Amino acid sequence: MTKRRVLVFPAGTEIGLEIFQALKYCKEVDLFGAGQDISNHARFVYPEYHLLPSIHEPGWVDALIELCQSLRIDYIFPAYDDIIIALSREADRLPAKIISSPPSACEITRSKSDTYRALSGKIRTPRLYASKEAVRSYPVFVKPDRGQGSFGITRADNEEQLIKALQSICDPIICEYLPGEEYTVDCFSDREGGVLFAGARSRRRIRNGISVNTLTEALPEAEEMANIIGRELGLRGAWFFQLKRAQDGQLALLEVAPRIAGTMATHRVSGINFPLLSIFEEERLPLSVRPIDGIVELDRALGNRYRHSIRFSTLYIDLDDTLLANGRVNILAMKLLFQCINNGKKIVLLSRHRSDLNQTLTRHRLSGLFDEIIHLGETEKKSSHIKQGDAIFVDDSFAERMDVSEHCNIPTFDCSMIELLTEQAESLNGDGE
Repeated sequence: MTKRRVLVFPAGTEIGLEIFQALKYCKEVDLFGAGQDISNHARFVYPEYHLLPSIHEPGWVDALIELCQSLRIDYIFPAYDDIIIALSREADRLPAKIISSPPSACEITRSKSDTYRALSGKIRTPRLYASKEAVRSYPVFVKPDRGQGSFGITRADNEEQLIKALQSICDPIICEYLPGEEYTVDCFSDREGGVLFAGARSRRRIRNGISVNTLTEALPEAEEMANIIGRELGLRGAWFFQLKRAQDGQLALLEVAPRIAGTMATHRVSGINFPLLSIFEEERLPLSVRPIDGIVELDRALGNRYRHSIRFSTLYIDLDDTLLANGRVNILAMKLLFQCINNGKKIVLLSRHRSDLNQTLTRHRLSGLFDEIIHLGETEKKSSHIKQGDAIFVDDSFAERMDVSEHCNIPTFDCSMIELLTEQAESLNGDGE
């Protein structure tokens, strides 16, 4: 099977990171990230991160063409709203296909006012005010016409606040105030079959325009709206729209975006791999979806990824209160073991386990994981059994770690430190050290 070579640009957005999570284990795809030479999380997770200039810099298209040719890229996933437009306008020059809706749909949806005009009379859209003089009652919303999410949105409760908002927001529009619940509807469309999936989720907690707590919900009226929006705008592949309840209880449109959403993971884990399906849709493969039934709640917080200078070829690790904690297998420690197995590192179990060691390993299904097992007596020092200099030692006991550090001069870790080793920036298919 020939793998599709996919470039995500820019890879460091929440959109780019969700595309990575969706595609990183797919056998059909080789994944590459690209973006500016700035600090971003993609440089810690993508197997390869390639530098490209901003789309606002001269020569960016030529640089992208050169990168696509050198990497033999088949598809480009745009991972930011402005880049969707920029790529669609340069599509004829690029040696790779862009995974997105048609250029006309991308142009319309980049503008909220154009989107509202295109869908007016077909679904409920917010009332737009042509000027501040047209506003007869408050509150109203002022937002950038070409913004995304909740960035730049201001509520104006009186004329003074409205004037201030209009002065501070670039290319503002004045909209009807929508006081009710807010939803995102994640969608996937086939260009011939129409909307194959439309799943609603409530936006219960939002930070920097991103849903950090969201809950899937049955919203039948949103499914009908999805069919109308998809048909009228000619959307295909992955896309989403956002809704808010108006004062009269009706759902009104906030925006439509022809791309992956950063929190589409909520429906991805139910069986809708939006990026992979979008590639298949571009290839005109026959498609069907069958999501898992049930409610999913997603809550997001900052996560950690590390780079470090520790190099080792052998892992020495303790059993009690390390690999086993409170009678259960320590999942994070197991992740370290299998990471070492994948990378060809030797694993040595050092234990003073008082019961039958083999029975304990068998009971917890840990047999066969170790290159060597050393069962120590009560008075034996673990440091006396560590022979390799390029090794690390993991043990819950501070005294054991101190002894090994002093006598063997190797890095030592307790269980709270293991994530430095397991959550490191590394290649998916290699050591990365």
